Amino acid sequence: MVTRVDVTPAAAGMMRQLREQHGPLMFHQSGGCCDGSSPMCYLEGEFRTGQSDVLLESLAVEGVPEPITFWMSAAQFELWKHTHLTVDVVPGRGAGFSLEAPEGVRFLIRSRLLTEEELASLRD
Repeated sequence: MVTRVDVTPAAAGMMRQLREQHGPLMFHQSGGCCDGSSPMCYLEGEFRTGQSDVLLESLAVEGVPEPITFWMSAAQFELWKHTHLTVDVVPGRGAGFSLEAPEGVRFLIRSRLLTEEELASLRD
């Protein structure tokens, strides 16, 4: 199955930890500079999404009872719609509003271009 977003084992581990500590999670990937271009992890529903956002994926993470939604602003999606995203986690301080910040780590995006076959599958 073709997806737009995947997670590394390390990111999945952090998501399980954050889910246990805080409850259901969501991500929002916006455009911009600095931390604005990082994936931000929130409690599900804490970041209000609307018509200006696109749901890229409902992530199934082993050990997390519900899907973790991954959103992006529609304007950013227009620029990134040809890209596969992988959520990873690395040591270091990220954005103060993202749930992982107090843990001494930050989520980041690793990306690659989607293949023509993947793009065709996602359009179907």
